[in-house]
Amino acid sequence: MTGTIINALAVLAGSAAGLLLKWLAARFSSRLPTGSAALGQRLQSIIMNGVALCVLYIGISGALKGNNTLAAILSMVAGAIVGELLNLDRRMRSLGDWVQKKTARLTRGEGGATVSEGFVTASLLFCVGAMAIVGALENGLTGNYETLQAKSLLDGISAIVFASSLGIGVAFSAVALFLYQGSISLLASVLSPLLGDAVIAEMTCVGSLLIVALALNMLNLTKIKVMNLVPAIFLPILLCTFM
Repeated sequence: MTGTIINALAVLAGSAAGLLLKWLAARFSSRLPTGSAALGQRLQSIIMNGVALCVLYIGISGALKGNNTLAAILSMVAGAIVGELLNLDRRMRSLGDWVQKKTARLTRGEGGATVSEGFVTASLLFCVGAMAIVGALENGLTGNYETLQAKSLLDGISAIVFASSLGIGVAFSAVALFLYQGSISLLASVLSPLLGDAVIAEMTCVGSLLIVALALNMLNLTKIKVMNLVPAIFLPILLCTFM
């Protein structure tokens, strides 16, 4: 669990830094020359696009690690069916809306993205990646958390950018990350007999495909309900046993 705790704290620290930057920008925007506000918005937009492209690169590079195309396809199809039946996307957004209501006084007067949007987007980015799964398993099985340390650095930097754009909802994603990765670490010893190299490779592949979908959403090219595809990440554990 040590790596997960470090990761969650990194997201909180990055979110705090991003919110501070957002507050400073709003605080001093009136003192800046005419047109500076528009420039700031354009910079924020292009930075978010740049981050989205980096997320896309991470997703593509991870997806190429898979070796069993059929397992990936079946995992995505079956996972989509399970996620859609459970309507995980709606449940996740409902949770985000609940968080937004509880924190309404903290975000009063803010424009732009809702708390729900920031919470859902950041939670998906921080949780569905290959490093989240592999790092949590490694931490749970061996106590080594080097992978999660590297992930913490990446997530912390991403949280700064996301929080400066999407607001306080990004900070609450640290709770989702802690519960998700912590659960995987605690269950790692139970799942270890099922987690061979082939299974982990396919879980990495499927999780990375979801990161690609998230990046496309961030670029406003698609509106994929990524949360409804999350069950697909765990289906290679079953499929690779029979394939």
